[in-house]
Amino acid sequence: MIYTLTCNPSLDYIVTAKNFTIGGMNRTENERILPGGKGINVSIVLKNLGIPSTILGFTAGFTGEEIRKRVREAGCAEELISVSQGWSRINVKLRSSSESEINGQGPPISSDAVAALLKRLEMLEEGDVLVLAGSIPNSMPHTIYRDITRRMSEKNVMVIVDAAKDLLVSVLQYQPFLIKPNHHELSEIFREDLQGPKDIVRCARKLQKYGARNVLVSMAEAGAILVSETEGVFIGSAPRGKVVNSVGAGDSMVAGFLAGYFSDGSYRKSLEMGIAAGSASAFSEELASREEIEALLCGIKASGGLWSRTDALCATRSRYAGAYLKNEEKRYADRRQNGRDRTGG
Repeated sequence: MIYTLTCNPSLDYIVTAKNFTIGGMNRTENERILPGGKGINVSIVLKNLGIPSTILGFTAGFTGEEIRKRVREAGCAEELISVSQGWSRINVKLRSSSESEINGQGPPISSDAVAALLKRLEMLEEGDVLVLAGSIPNSMPHTIYRDITRRMSEKNVMVIVDAAKDLLVSVLQYQPFLIKPNHHELSEIFREDLQGPKDIVRCARKLQKYGARNVLVSMAEAGAILVSETEGVFIGSAPRGKVVNSVGAGDSMVAGFLAGYFSDGSYRKSLEMGIAAGSASAFSEELASREEIEALLCGIKASGGLWSRTDALCATRSRYAGAYLKNEEKRYADRRQNGRDRTGG
């Protein structure tokens, strides 16, 4: 069984307002409410691909009840723990001439609630899969991902971690099956400007030396790189399409990777499915359907699929991806300076 953990889930309120004016009256043209959180997104895409999973995490208040309702309506099983104080957060995604976000804090998580989660995780068995995804509330121990990964490694549970900075680095000593930083997060971990695939592969291999078995680095429009434990390095280009909604694309990549891996155990197939799922969600208003993913997967295969090299990397793709990543790093630095970087929670 696959389990996903979202410690700070949300209701995502996505609104479109043409020519939004700060300080003025604005009216929405379109609005939607969706259950949010990285682990929840992984579970929904897995369900769309016909793979069951169970959502774990915490909810509170009337928003928490709505999150439960909506994930069940999406066809997902959930064992979310209710906490007594506060309410689950509402994250506002405002689309106008540019995209802005306001993310809520979420409820305080008591030590009793954390203990209840750890007790539930003790029921996982060898062969189970646990996806740890996203940020954690400030009220939770900052070592929670490390502590969970240590416990799961003792039980031979396969652990996948999609988190940033210390949350990610702290788990490496317990050899998680897969970690998935994006190229911004990888750059922050090593405190250097990554110029292209060679730099990314070098840093990913360092993370392997620290303990990670497989490292999947998403690069938005430039595709993804997988440094695998047994089959070398794979680089995949993303299919072309109009990006409609970037929220959940990385989570969809994790779901697609797992679906590909459990279909035949091939890392090549896993990365193909991961890129197809991530791109399909980016090209859609909501998380990708099976049909949308399979349509892109066929396109990836028709264009030659992925290629792997353990030494020199393709010069043409390196130049393209390197230039793109350099521009992306500048944009990311500008967003951080303006206080607009995405939390990914």
